[in-house]
Amino acid sequence: MDENYWRDRPVFVTGATGMLGGWLVHRLHAKGASVVCLNRDWVPRCELVRTGLIEKLSVVRGDVEDLDLLERTLGEYEIDTVFHLAAQTIVTIANRNPISTFESNVRGTWNVLEACRRSPLVRALVLASSDKAYGSQPTLPYSEDMPLQGQHPYDVSKSCADLISQSYAKTFQMPIAITRCGNFYGGGDLNWNRVVPGTIRSVIRGQRPIIRSDGKYMRDYFYVEDGATAYMLLAELLTSKPELQGQAFNFSNENQISVIDLVNLILKKMGSELQPEIQDQATNEIRHQYLSSKRARTLLNWAPEFTLERGLERAIAWYREVLK
Repeated sequence: MDENYWRDRPVFVTGATGMLGGWLVHRLHAKGASVVCLNRDWVPRCELVRTGLIEKLSVVRGDVEDLDLLERTLGEYEIDTVFHLAAQTIVTIANRNPISTFESNVRGTWNVLEACRRSPLVRALVLASSDKAYGSQPTLPYSEDMPLQGQHPYDVSKSCADLISQSYAKTFQMPIAITRCGNFYGGGDLNWNRVVPGTIRSVIRGQRPIIRSDGKYMRDYFYVEDGATAYMLLAELLTSKPELQGQAFNFSNENQISVIDLVNLILKKMGSELQPEIQDQATNEIRHQYLSSKRARTLLNWAPEFTLERGLERAIAWYREVLK
């Protein structure tokens, strides 16, 4: 790819204080992009604030539910590329608060799409869907041609946002691509009820890690720095390969592992003899998930850089540094 592609390019990122958003903005800034972030909340421990990078960015305070704000931002900053990551991402919160999840994930997405439709300078728009958009499927791994059939609130919010994005790409011929990734993990994740950061923090504190489920749920874990690289690659290719417009791409290591096995792997890497507390309280969650990344490997010439073990080692090092 062109090493100078991102230099001085005006880029708009929603969800920049999240785990993926933080790593993506770091990489964009390192490549010379002119980054504008939409921040709803002040998150003092997020990567952008912790590292001081936020002082080098243009920050718009607001929410994806504010269409006028989105349209003003795209126009005034003459945005060329948009990464829409902002979402309510926690399944348990979606089960308790479905309406706020739908407002953020569905309304927020159509607002971003509509603002981009009205902004003629936008040349590439990458939207974050999820493997949860597929819902439960009789055959695995997920491939991009499978129907989107979420059933529970979070899954449905991602199915809806994904389909609306496809609709805008098809109807208005917009330069949109959709990502469907496995469960992100890595440094910068401050959602402690997620298994990776929760387990690492518990071990650092000398506490037994908690598994909300029975530990047998199967998931596909994807390291966040690989995710940031994949998003940038997809955005860059969108501007030169119109055939990618409207397509969805799975990004994954194409591995599956149970929650209990993942926790035990983290414990081993941290040299801990603590035993996890299995609460078996998870409800309304998909039992078994993992992705095929064949389309991304074939059409984008993409491959992950990090194995699960290497990604966990980097994540553990990050939390040991931050939580010391």
